[in-house]
Amino acid sequence: MVNPPMNVARLAAVDAAQAARVLSEVREATLAGQRTRLAPRPVIEQSWGRMLRSGVDPERDFRSGLLSSEEVRRRREESPLRHVLPVLREGLLSVADVAQHIMVVADADGRVLWREGVPSVLRKADGLGFELGADWREDVVGTNGVGTPAVVRRPVQVFAGEHFVRSHVSWTCSGAPITDPRDGRLLGVVDVSGPLETMHPATLAWVDSVAKLAEARLRELHLASLERLRVVAAPVLARLAGRALVVDRDGWAAAVAGMPYVRRVTLPRALAPGRRWLPSLGSCAVEPLAGGWLLRAEEEPRAGARRIVLDLARPGRRTVTVTAPAGSWSRELSPRHAELLFLLTEHRAGRGAAGLAEDLFGDASRTVTVRAEMSRIRRYLGELLQHRPYRFRDDAEVDVILPEDPSHLLPQSTAPAVTRKRNAVRDARTERPGQG
Repeated sequence: MVNPPMNVARLAAVDAAQAARVLSEVREATLAGQRTRLAPRPVIEQSWGRMLRSGVDPERDFRSGLLSSEEVRRRREESPLRHVLPVLREGLLSVADVAQHIMVVADADGRVLWREGVPSVLRKADGLGFELGADWREDVVGTNGVGTPAVVRRPVQVFAGEHFVRSHVSWTCSGAPITDPRDGRLLGVVDVSGPLETMHPATLAWVDSVAKLAEARLRELHLASLERLRVVAAPVLARLAGRALVVDRDGWAAAVAGMPYVRRVTLPRALAPGRRWLPSLGSCAVEPLAGGWLLRAEEEPRAGARRIVLDLARPGRRTVTVTAPAGSWSRELSPRHAELLFLLTEHRAGRGAAGLAEDLFGDASRTVTVRAEMSRIRRYLGELLQHRPYRFRDDAEVDVILPEDPSHLLPQSTAPAVTRKRNAVRDARTERPGQG
């Protein structure tokens, strides 16, 4: 018989201290592999399972190095979340101060970039390592109100003993992800945290509502910036013949001429004026405009060899570089995209969605996730990545640069195919003649 999950909200509303005691008992029994009368909530139980599989120690308060103040400042300046801080402050801080909470805003990497609230609670947060520049990813500090919402992509309250690491059980967090309304990309997490006795079960709905207001504000800002760019673009495009479009600095289209409307063009990170090759347009003349770029597509793209280099040599930085007749560009890859592109270098004849799902997750049924990620990759590789099955273009030269130490090949990856490759390379080196 399956034990029912706890109704934490109901229990905490009646007696927070009693709820904390019950949660601690459930936590201790579950981590010891024992059956309990009540089960953890599914979102918490699943998080604990991830922690156990990844080797997080529930008895160890692990803290990675804080970012320097200069790096925190740089990330703040680059984060779109800086535009919605007034929304977050207005929606959360006044109530948080009264309730003895603090507001924390972290980026998509789980790094704490902003932290405001009651000084006494901020000092308590310091004792937990919940400081500016701290790394609060779930796989670093365990189940928590910053890292867990980033993983599951929905609001999560982590109440007392639901924290995986024992030193955090006197704390309660309510966090909600903030996503880019343009493409669904995770921008970060807003979290309201405080000591156990100050948190209310309704806090989570409140935090989620304010996060949605922040996303709505980002959408308004995006539409307003495109409208301003459209005003600049209209007279420019009216004077041109052929295919051309005007995009903002992130590649979102404001206006087009001589071609069907496209929603977005993937741009290299360091785009510069001149002749450039862009995945969805081919060879283009790139010219700067106020707030964006004018892209003039060549009518007769020049033929020539294309080279793709997947660089996995550095554990902390994974890149793909494309060299084409009109120039070259590079892009830093997310861990998932690096895994998928690596798998395609291992299967140059092509690999279907089910095969990639088996390689990634050991579960061939998880094709929806694979197709979604491959669609995102094709936005920047364009015609260089074909499908049915997924594969690199036949006439492209593809190279992969592997780390010298096999254990450094995508070290955070738990994909079965990547693990097999690490072991195979290590075993091959061990068996070489002349080596002990």
